[in-house]
Amino acid sequence: MIITAVATQGRYGSSDWLTTYLLMFSDTGHNWRQHRQEDSLGAFPGNSNADSVVQYKLDQPVIARYLRLIPLDWNPTGRIGLRLEIYGCRYTSEVAGFDGKSSLVYRLSARTSWTARESISLKFKTLRNSGTLLHAKGQRDHSLNLALERGKLLSGSGGKLLVSLGSLLDDQHWHHVKLERLGSHLNLTVDRNTQQVLVPAELSHWHIHTVRNFHGCMENLLYNDLNLIRLAKQGKTKEPRLTPASLFLPPQTVSSSLAVRAKTSQI
Repeated sequence: MIITAVATQGRYGSSDWLTTYLLMFSDTGHNWRQHRQEDSLGAFPGNSNADSVVQYKLDQPVIARYLRLIPLDWNPTGRIGLRLEIYGCRYTSEVAGFDGKSSLVYRLSARTSWTARESISLKFKTLRNSGTLLHAKGQRDHSLNLALERGKLLSGSGGKLLVSLGSLLDDQHWHHVKLERLGSHLNLTVDRNTQQVLVPAELSHWHIHTVRNFHGCMENLLYNDLNLIRLAKQGKTKEPRLTPASLFLPPQTVSSSLAVRAKTSQI
């Protein structure tokens, strides 16, 4: 689900409430990431009594299946007590798994009209520090590569490095990547960081997009408004083709869970 806010109360009719806590998120229940607000060190102020509601809107919505709240401090004359409400909405996605040998190939049809603006966006997670996420062919044998190397994301063309972004991207957490071509400029975004570079004229149009030598999961691979993984799942067209990769069907309902960890707790 997409989590946008959390609200806490103490235990009803008691002296038990939290005064500070941490929030952790995960999509597997095994690998956890602490959420940090932009204006804080990560700890959230809690309650001052058992009845009032304290709500915090997250600076950036979080996509996760599991939420873990870790109490840091509580009312010294009581114990840990908590009523929790999570605000958000359902999140749907298309996910494919790649084993290092599988690939996804998408060719533009001859009827596709060229535009001054093109974009490719995706989310990926992996434990491998190298692999090619994208290989896009332009004109006259020019190509654009987007590759993971030593945990960093590198973009290059014709053997020349254009830009390097990110670090420790092989941490098995989801990372967002977006390539956006605006005329002769290319914007590369990794998570919240963006850099702009000039690209050769031969790369003003992209013909073929492939994923290869990548070992991990990819979510919502979008070329302009086309969800390529969804098209591959539907199998209604020859392109894109995904061979042979694992296609993960989303569950019928999106579940979330709360884990509270402390020495002594009452919820």
